Amino acid sequence: MSTKDIAVENGAPMIPEQRRVLMLRTLRKHQVLSVHQLMEMFGCSHMTIRRDIALLEQEGLAYSVTGGVRIASQLHSEPSRQLKSAIELPQKLAMAKLAARLLHADMTIYLDAGTSTLEIVPYITALSGMTVVTNDFAIVQALLDAPHVTVIHTGGQLDHSNRSSVGNLAVVTLRQIVTDIAFISTSSWDLRRGLTTPSVLKVEVKQAAMQSAAQVVLVASSSKYGTFSTYRIAGLEEFDLILSDDALAGAAADGIRKLGGDLWLPADYS
Repeated sequence: MSTKDIAVENGAPMIPEQRRVLMLRTLRKHQVLSVHQLMEMFGCSHMTIRRDIALLEQEGLAYSVTGGVRIASQLHSEPSRQLKSAIELPQKLAMAKLAARLLHADMTIYLDAGTSTLEIVPYITALSGMTVVTNDFAIVQALLDAPHVTVIHTGGQLDHSNRSSVGNLAVVTLRQIVTDIAFISTSSWDLRRGLTTPSVLKVEVKQAAMQSAAQVVLVASSSKYGTFSTYRIAGLEEFDLILSDDALAGAAADGIRKLGGDLWLPADYS
């Protein structure tokens, strides 16, 4: 029996729930489907298919792309620091501007390793009495000429590719420090799995930073949404606030907000 035969078995159109179940089953096989393919498969209108995709996206089961929908994809390794630093600068700057709304003088801030968190540094150096805790060597370097900022590096095992420290020694340091805000970065995130990473050495570091903070903030671009890796760090509901960019799909934003957390996008504060 063909997919189209299943979709309109016995000449009767499927109910929406059946249609979405079959859509997911087909996506798991083909990874990506166009709206046109789905319209033909189910004999439905463009609006109906888009509504189905939005509902699946709200549930973290599938993700819209231009002209269609894709299943969640697995990230097996992170791009190098050099590669990450060369892309998505406008989005990173926009998220950093949102992060600045949370800052005031005399705070202790954890900046997780990442090119997005690096862009928060200028907003910190503009304030007095600030302390920055980080496992990121690029962030430390950016603060070398800011003697009014107290800087604490976690130490630990060097991650050459991402120019950061990972492992148990970094965890031990973080467990001895209390911060006002922890800005956490990620290489992959979605509604169902939360934050994940392909590196087991990063898991406890991020978790320790989250546990030591009064407020935990995720800084994550939309391009990383809908991907997942081997090791789980935390659910999205464990964050007090999520900062992303305006390319995050509306259905995905709706699904995140239904968790009860707070989501800030640049368009909301322009």
